[in-house]
Amino acid sequence: MSKNINQQSQVINKQSTWFASWFDTPYYHILYKDRNYREAQVFMDNLTHYLNLPEKSKVLDLACGKGRHSIYLNQLGFDVIGADLSENSIAEANINANENLHFIVHDMREPYEEKFDAIFNLFTSFGYFENEEGDLKTLIAIRESLSDYGFAVIDFMNSTQVIDNLIPEELKTVDGIDFHIKRFVKDGFIIKEIDFEDKGESYHFAEKVRAYTLEDFQRLMDQAGIYLLDVFGDYKLKKFHKSTSDRLIMIFK
Repeated sequence: MSKNINQQSQVINKQSTWFASWFDTPYYHILYKDRNYREAQVFMDNLTHYLNLPEKSKVLDLACGKGRHSIYLNQLGFDVIGADLSENSIAEANINANENLHFIVHDMREPYEEKFDAIFNLFTSFGYFENEEGDLKTLIAIRESLSDYGFAVIDFMNSTQVIDNLIPEELKTVDGIDFHIKRFVKDGFIIKEIDFEDKGESYHFAEKVRAYTLEDFQRLMDQAGIYLLDVFGDYKLKKFHKSTSDRLIMIFK
C-alpha cells in the first residue's frame, strides 16, 4: 500500500489542476464515502420519470466518478456511458461495465461523436476551471452531444445558500484519517482546503468551484445557444428558491 501511495504522489505532482490530482487519489473517495446513495437513486428515479426517457435511451453521465449514478441508470434499463477525467475512477468503474454500460476517460470540454438522449452532469461537477471559457466550452460540448430530442441536466450546488451557511473550519475523521477542512470564498470561487496525514506523509489538496448562480448559468447558456427549460431546488424536484434550496438543478437543451 505504501508503494502505491508514493506512486500516486508522483502522479499528483505532475498534475496542473486541482481536480485532476484530487479526484484521482484514493483519499477523495475516503473523505466522501458517506454520501447518500439512496438519495442519489431517488434523484435518478425522479429525473428520468420527469424527462420521460424511454427504455434503452442513450445516457451520458458526465464526470461520473466511480460510476454510482451510471450503474443505477443502467439498472433502470438505459444504455449508459460514464465519462470522467480520473483514470483511477474509470478503472474502478469499469469493473461494473457490461454490454449497455461503458466507462471512458474523457475531458468534459470535448464533444462526443455520438449523440445522446440525455446528458447528466451531477453532484456539482461543473465550474472547476480557472476561467469561464472552460465552462462555456463544456456547455457547448453538451449541446453538440445531444440528439435532436435530447435533454441535459446540471445538478449544481445552490451557491447563495452554500455561502450563507459556510462552515469555516471542520475536522472530519474517516477510516482513522483526520481531515482538517477550511472553507472560504475568494475571487468568485468557493474554496475548500483539505489537510491530513497518512502513513507518515502530509497531504494538502484544495477544491475550487466557481460560485455560479442561476443568473450566471442563464448568461452562459445564452452564449452557448442553450435553452433553459426548467429549474428545481432539490432531488425531489421541488421548486427552486434562491435563499433556501439545497440544489440548483437545471434542465436544458
